[in-house]
Amino acid sequence: MGNWFKKNLGDAMFAGEHLDHLEARYVSVYGKTNPPENLAVFYRHESEGRLHCEVWAYFSPAAVELAGAVAAEPCTPPSQDSLSLLIGSEDCWTVLFPELPD
Repeated sequence: MGNWFKKNLGDAMFAGEHLDHLEARYVSVYGKTNPPENLAVFYRHESEGRLHCEVWAYFSPAAVELAGAVAAEPCTPPSQDSLSLLIGSEDCWTVLFPELPD
């Protein structure tokens, strides 16, 4: 499997517009129907000990084209803790995180 990618979407209070934009870009690049199980974009609120949290988007390795289009940076696979699926197949969890219990 290739690299994962991440992008800081900024303050959580204002990240909704960025998330909507990512969804729209995903649909324009990959289409809306029947996404492959390995193609997904996730997000998580992260505070790293700060008062305000930021939203980070995580792109699966198959989403490399979208990640490049939004200048996301390579990263290690994210932990599944508090991770939410933004867009992609619901079946992506078992493919992208095989260590999760069934």
